[in-house]
Amino acid sequence: MPYVNDIEANRVLCTHCQKLHDVSAVRCDRCGGHLHQRRPYALLLSWGFVLSGLVFLVPANLLPMMVVKSIAGDDAGTIMDGVIHFLHTGAYGIAFVIFAASVFVPFFKVSVMLYLLLIIHFRWRARIMGGLKLYRLIHFIGKWSMLDIFVVALMVGLVQFRELATIVTGPAAMAFALAVVMTMVATEVFDPRLLFDMQQRSRT
Repeated sequence: MPYVNDIEANRVLCTHCQKLHDVSAVRCDRCGGHLHQRRPYALLLSWGFVLSGLVFLVPANLLPMMVVKSIAGDDAGTIMDGVIHFLHTGAYGIAFVIFAASVFVPFFKVSVMLYLLLIIHFRWRARIMGGLKLYRLIHFIGKWSMLDIFVVALMVGLVQFRELATIVTGPAAMAFALAVVMTMVATEVFDPRLLFDMQQRSRT
């Protein structure tokens, strides 16, 4: 059914407490938050953070995530090396968790964000609702994005506690953490109301 958006109604919504104000309002009279009909520079910031996250994902998956130092020498492995190792040892659950949290989820979030930005850029109105569902999904799974860093930190503590060897995080750990942060920020600065604006224009 047809609807009127906040811009057409000359209203602005507080994204913190959800109170609707007149378009001339600058601050919310309930929570004191700044009011914007659309987040300033939402598209520009989203593009910047998404592309930055994509760049950091490359070294995060190609460089060593962990380096094991023992009397037998140093042994470095990437994220996929760890997944393959756990598969060979029969630890399928751990392999699945590491692959999902460290490979699938980051690339999935970047892909979804790129898809949303392309929907707006090329005005793919028929794909708006599907894009909104994907946006809600990456918000839901975003809290698990740092799981692999937690697993590495846990293994470092356990192995060093047993004094069997010394494990240090490799250069991929920093790149992975930066990639996760970039994708998380890109998701937060993106304004999904821009998709609703396109849907409204398609009905007029």
